[in-house]
Amino acid sequence: MAIGNFKNMKRGWKIFFGTWAGLFLLFAYWQLNDPDPEWWVPAYLLGAFIAAMAASGRFYLKFLVIMTLVYLTASLFFWPQEIGGWISQEWEQKNLAMKTDAMEINREFFGLLILSAVTGLAYWLGRIESIKKQQA
Repeated sequence: MAIGNFKNMKRGWKIFFGTWAGLFLLFAYWQLNDPDPEWWVPAYLLGAFIAAMAASGRFYLKFLVIMTLVYLTASLFFWPQEIGGWISQEWEQKNLAMKTDAMEINREFFGLLILSAVTGLAYWLGRIESIKKQQA
């Protein structure tokens, strides 16, 4: 359920979530070339929707909790074996082409972590705003 529309949300949060909405749309576009776009395009489009709703001050708290848990749980399936090696590989190749399966798994893991962090932050902010509204 929608908790409310918080018009007095700070400008910094609107910019933060608006920026992430745009980035998630860009990430969804880049996933069209991925070996499994049917998973990643919807995940990033949903992240863009969540961030855009948060930027406009709309928080669906139950949905945000569910999606945060979904993103975190999914990230466990992509837990990287070696982050340091992946970073050095990315640095050496100097482009975004996927050369190894480990690179793909690490990118998917961090993408899911970013999605869960932004979604969790939207929940946290929405919860705070909801409490403030109830106390007023």
